[in-house]
Amino acid sequence: MEFESERLKANHYLIEDIKGKYEINLEEKLFQFSLRTIRLLSLVPYRREFDVFRYQLSKSATSIGANYQESQAASYAEFRQRIQICLREARETVYWMSLLQELLKDQSNTEEKIDSLYKESVEIKKIFGTIFNKIRNKNLKS
Repeated sequence: MEFESERLKANHYLIEDIKGKYEINLEEKLFQFSLRTIRLLSLVPYRREFDVFRYQLSKSATSIGANYQESQAASYAEFRQRIQICLREARETVYWMSLLQELLKDQSNTEEKIDSLYKESVEIKKIFGTIFNKIRNKNLKS
């Protein structure tokens, strides 16, 4: 039981934005983000031109959480590499979300969900950018 509480503490991050400071469980946030993204993709029209969105966005969005999971059981060098992959996947997710957001902006059944997921993807990108910058700065000081 002690191990579980330590693991949960390890996955909690303090986030600061214009609304103030709040704590998140990054592992849970990434899991829920993946689920919501997959559910959103089931609402995307089944036309050939949207196939690439379903494929690429499902891969990049779920890869963030998967690589974060791997980073938690890794050496420091592997941790750094996995966090860098998370950042790259988050950036790709923002790209695909923004395209999808623009293409489906007039569809009432998806617009609010896409807007919400787009904002969350930007937040996740910023979180991993911050984590990666701290790792990089730590390496520069060493």
